[in-house]
Amino acid sequence: MTKDINRLKLIGKNFEDLKTISAYCQDSIVKIKDLLYLKENKIFIMMLSRFMWEDIEKGVFRNYKRIKSVLKFNFIKSVIAKNINQQQKNRNLELLAIKSNYNQNNLYDINLIFSGNSIMLLKSEEIDVMLDDQEYFWDVRHSPKHKI
Repeated sequence: MTKDINRLKLIGKNFEDLKTISAYCQDSIVKIKDLLYLKENKIFIMMLSRFMWEDIEKGVFRNYKRIKSVLKFNFIKSVIAKNINQQQKNRNLELLAIKSNYNQNNLYDINLIFSGNSIMLLKSEEIDVMLDDQEYFWDVRHSPKHKI
């Protein structure tokens, strides 16, 4: 079945940290129902099925693996979705990258970029993000592939 490993727990406080977290989250699968904005708490949470690129790159194992992870953003003022039908709760999205910039309103624009030209834009007071692996990994048959 599965076995325990060193789970990732990364905290991001700046643009460079966010780039690192983006790399670890690349090709994660997210169900639309697992995107949650807690407006009163200013928190945005996503449950991911994260592809474990870190072990492939280290050559730790030959099998491809995924792990359930939580990606949590704090200090979120608003969330805007583009090309994401929130009625299709069981639809899978594939997270390609997380990009950020500082805008003219003294807020951070954090873009969660998914395949199929789908985007979640988080307007944030600061960069405060945590990636936290939750459980055991499991084997998958294929590594993610993209058309160039």
